[in-house]
Order: sequence, then C-alpha cells, then structure tokens
Amino acid sequence: MEISTIIGLILGIISVVVGMFLKGASLTSLLVPAAYLIILGGTAATLFIGFPMSELKRIPKLLKMIFVKQQLMERKEMITLFMEWASITRREGLLALESKVEEIDDNFLRNGMRMIIDGNDQEFVRDVLMEDINATEDRHKVGSLIFSQAGMYAPSLGVLGAVIGLISALSHMNDMGELAHAISAAFIATMLGIFTGYVICHPISNKLKRLSKNEVDLRLMMVEGLLSIQSGVSTIAISQKLSVFLTPSERLELNNEGKAGDSGE
Repeated sequence: MEISTIIGLILGIISVVVGMFLKGASLTSLLVPAAYLIILGGTAATLFIGFPMSELKRIPKLLKMIFVKQQLMERKEMITLFMEWASITRREGLLALESKVEEIDDNFLRNGMRMIIDGNDQEFVRDVLMEDINATEDRHKVGSLIFSQAGMYAPSLGVLGAVIGLISALSHMNDMGELAHAISAAFIATMLGIFTGYVICHPISNKLKRLSKNEVDLRLMMVEGLLSIQSGVSTIAISQKLSVFLTPSERLELNNEGKAGDSGE
C-alpha cells in the first residue's frame, strides 16, 4: 500500500471539514447534489470527449498504481547483480549467463539479456531497448495527462456551477432565506471544483509522472548495465558507471558495503 496517497487524501478532507467548522459553516451545506453532478459529471464528460475509450479504460489501473506501492528492484541491488554478471562474463563468456536468464523477473531486463547473449550488435540492442523505453514513457504520459486535464477542467466547472447557482438565486430575491441558501449552494460548487482539481486530480497526475520517472530511470540503468556487460568491462567499471544513477547517500552506502565485503575476504 502506498501510504502517502492515503495520508494525502485523508489530510485533504480533514483540512476542508475542520476549516469549515472553524469558520462556522455547517457541514450539511456540503450536501448539494447539483454541485456534485455538475463537477463530477461535467469532468467525466470532458474526459470522454477529450480521450479515446481505449485510453480511458486504463483509469482503474492508473488509480490502483497510486494506491499500491511500486514494485521495482532496488538500484543498489541492481548494481550488485550487474557486477556479479560482469564477473561471470569475464571468466566464462556471455553464454555462461544463459542459465541466469530465467531467474530474471523483470521482462525488460530479461529480453535485454537474451539479446546480448544472442550476440546482437550493441547499437541494435541499444536501439531496441530505448524504443521500448520511449513507448513506455508515451503510455505513461497519456495516463498522467488524463488526470492533469481533469484537474484543469474541474475548477472551471466549479465556476460554471456557481453561475448556475447564482442564476437560481436571482429567482428568490423576495425570500432572503431561500436567496442565502441558493448563494451558499452556488459557492459549494466552486469549492468542490477547486478541491477536485487541485487536491485530487493534479496530485494524482504528478504522482503518476514520478512513478513513471522511477521506472524509466531504472530501465536506463539496465540498458547501461547490459551494454557494459556486453563490452566486457570490469566489475569496478560497472559499479562506477551505474553509481551515477544513485543518490549521494546511496553511493556512500554502496561504497561502505564494498569495503566491508573486501575486508571480510
């Protein structure tokens, strides 16, 4: 479970509810069905108009991604694995890695390993893997764009809801009680639109972009590792090359682990 998503949603709802309470606003004022219909229904309509059905079908899967923790191999673990493979390759040759292929869980890494074992040209391997990465990025961009567009439209529909509410309010000019209720309902639509856009949709779009970047960076790391093994570089050279993908603290931990391993030997 991706706990940060849960915390964000709960904190957003509590902030609005407690804020209304502190301002003296009644929580029952949120019960305006017309506002929810205009904002949620209108936002859904804009997405159906703006995106093909084949892309909108992915929304449940995209929502699952922000609630389920991303399962990616740790980068330090990846470097250790590539160093092990590089050591085997230098001792026994690339064909010795054939027994390791089926042990790889990641499809991208497994396919790349098969290509270098099969003796494909480095440029060919790089081109194929980079095309795969680019295609993945394009799919991810569409997913984040769906929520980004929803986040842009929802606040505007909130304004539309407010306008509709004010039109209704003008028909109650002779009844101050009804007039006040209609004006309150009009601004509920605005609040709901802003909340939907800036507290839910835009943050979801941003998280999807971050998850995509994490996956793409890891795949770029795999490409460099595979090509380095194919070139027959040393384990130290692979470690140095792939360490650029680590944060400074991760590099320090990796170096300390390496020193501990050397001293243990």
